[in-house]
Amino acid sequence: MKAYLDLVDRVLKNGIRKTNRTGIDTISSFAESYTADLSEGYPLLTTKRVPFRSVILELLWYLRGEDHIRWLRDEQDCHIWDAWADENGHVGPIYPVMWRRFPYQDQSTPKECDQIARVIDLIKNEPDSRRMVVSAWHPGLLGEMALPPCHVMFIFNVVDSRLNCHLTQRSGDIALGIPFNLACYSALTIAIAGVTGLKPGVFAHTIVDAHIYTNHVDGLKEQLKREPKTLPELRIQQKPIDELTFEDFELISYDPHPRISFEVAV
Repeated sequence: MKAYLDLVDRVLKNGIRKTNRTGIDTISSFAESYTADLSEGYPLLTTKRVPFRSVILELLWYLRGEDHIRWLRDEQDCHIWDAWADENGHVGPIYPVMWRRFPYQDQSTPKECDQIARVIDLIKNEPDSRRMVVSAWHPGLLGEMALPPCHVMFIFNVVDSRLNCHLTQRSGDIALGIPFNLACYSALTIAIAGVTGLKPGVFAHTIVDAHIYTNHVDGLKEQLKREPKTLPELRIQQKPIDELTFEDFELISYDPHPRISFEVAV
């Protein structure tokens, strides 16, 4: 996907070296953005192999609304969140909880908001609404979270029977995180388009602090040498979001360049 390679190239050329909490410096750039037209294919990178199964399992975990990783780790043997979980698998009220059980108070009564169900209802019944917003940021609960949300807010928008999605991300690891985010939210958009009778539109992504860890530079330079291949197709069974399983996601004609190993900065 050329838009991703252009992002890598811009940050390598124009980014500023910065320190951060991980102890590994980054090359960082402010307010980077790109778009992907989902009618042109599913934007799973072809300049390196991206683990599709992990991408989809992470999305399904987000949709479960849990504050632990036991389903992801123990039932699905997917360990992408292990580094942030405690000994019992808890990660606190991060994405799954914020998406499906966002806590608030109505007067003095504690309540929860299913933001995913809410936006699906708006898409079906008020497609011209400009309020199809899902927020993962809750200032009052940051201290309880294993990792404060990096992708903090996404907004759906319907134009000409096409469902578009814009993701705002406060912090983005370009080598490891961004390919996952791109694939995850594109899959979510395709799935919701299916259940609302729309066609997938454009995925747009803004990253406030777009950064490359210094130990990822060589791997990304290798990607820049590779020619992008034809994007694969993603077919998703049209069933209620809460009934989706990994088997409902069919990846067709994915033929990427070989995997490039990048170490996670925790």
